[in-house]
Amino acid sequence: MSPRTNDNEPAARPVDEDEGDLPDTGTPSAAAAESGAAGSAQDDERVATVRQGAAAGRRRRAARLAGCAVLLAVAMTGGAIALGAARDGAPATVAVASSAVSPGLLNSGNLDASIAALQAHLRSQPRDYGSWATLGLAYVEQARTKGDPSRYPQAEKALKRSLRLAPDNDQALSGSAALAAARHDFKDALTYADKALKQNPYSERALSSRIDALVELGRYDDAAKAADTADERRPGVPVFTRYAYVRELRGDVGAARRVLRQALSAATSPGDVAYVSAQLGQLAWNQGDYKTALAYYARSLAADDNYLPALEGRARAQAASGDRADAVKGMELVVSRYPLPGPLVELGELYEARGAGGDKARAADQYALVDAWIALARANGVNADLDTALAAADHGDKAEALRAARAEWARRRTVHTADALAWALHVSGRDQEALPYARRATATGYRNASFLYHRGTIELATGHRKDARASLTAALHLNPGFSPLGAARARAALKKLEAAK
Repeated sequence: MSPRTNDNEPAARPVDEDEGDLPDTGTPSAAAAESGAAGSAQDDERVATVRQGAAAGRRRRAARLAGCAVLLAVAMTGGAIALGAARDGAPATVAVASSAVSPGLLNSGNLDASIAALQAHLRSQPRDYGSWATLGLAYVEQARTKGDPSRYPQAEKALKRSLRLAPDNDQALSGSAALAAARHDFKDALTYADKALKQNPYSERALSSRIDALVELGRYDDAAKAADTADERRPGVPVFTRYAYVRELRGDVGAARRVLRQALSAATSPGDVAYVSAQLGQLAWNQGDYKTALAYYARSLAADDNYLPALEGRARAQAASGDRADAVKGMELVVSRYPLPGPLVELGELYEARGAGGDKARAADQYALVDAWIALARANGVNADLDTALAAADHGDKAEALRAARAEWARRRTVHTADALAWALHVSGRDQEALPYARRATATGYRNASFLYHRGTIELATGHRKDARASLTAALHLNPGFSPLGAARARAALKKLEAAK
């Protein structure tokens, strides 16, 4: 959920000099389910500033660099770039697992008001290590939902303060795991989660973060075991959604659907209903079932009409269903509030596919803004190499895409990083080298039309025509509207293959 900034809220004074200023704030188990059936005006102003910088960047490289410098300054005072709103499986963006707590747990009320209350409490009780840990995690959630990556350094300070006051307290350790995951440092996320679980084996937050970290490190067998353990110890919405995603990555879509339905039946807060419904919408969209996807996105938005993943998912499903006008309007709304790489690329491609007057320049604006987001994220300690690789391969510097993809592959070997590296190698003209990575991306059984399209394109380029036909056909059969541009290219490639018979 996306709490609005309270512009009338008084600024909080520092809690202590050492820590710096506190910024103003303006059930049944999943296994049983599987075996059974399953912005404010201030925000708008900040986004406008960001978009102006990115538009200037489109005109020439020097201006783009200058624009990014402006964006960084905006970010450090509370800019409006949102980080990691959906798990990494969100189409065309980084494959990031959901945050270590479901939105309902920290966002069921007013997150800004909760942070303000914590700040006030800590001014009078500065040795309350539990409240420092809660504040740190709240900043992580605020960065995720409100688009302010400068909260990550603030979260780090709060969590470190908690650990200095009470070394090895599981609240701060699990919060540190969530922060590391938000910054895409999954090795540290796993380390902190393990430390937290040593102190408290039943910590829902740490159990969830451990699954996230193992998934994002490509350790899927270990992630499945961790999901089973979490399901035994703390069944509930945060664990159910991760349990389902592990099943989906291994190709068991039916089990993923059953568990998510179980999670939805267990959801009580509007935040959890929005969160799980959007996950079900995403799962349906991945399988090309747009009618079901739209129904779940509608349910998500009925619970929270500002829930970003549901707004984004609805626009994608509308585009895939042929409703381009509403898709463009919906994605414009998303990026006007939270200009993330995934929706920015999607909107740019929607403009390109539409091809109306001025659409080419509009698309270029979106791709330039991705560069600004990446610079801003990196300035706040976020590893953005996967975002770089995915966006730059099709809409930017191909050499930079390959550099970033190689760097990310060296850190973690997941289906998503394998696909990104395969595609970056392909666009760089290195198809023979790309083919093993494209095959690896589809080896777990994960059903992803973009991965199949990439594989088919690379197979065609390397002379494997029969394999290419099978992969491209599978991509379009699975999700015929998987990409505004990619789906059309897949159809064109198949048409050429058929004509050459």
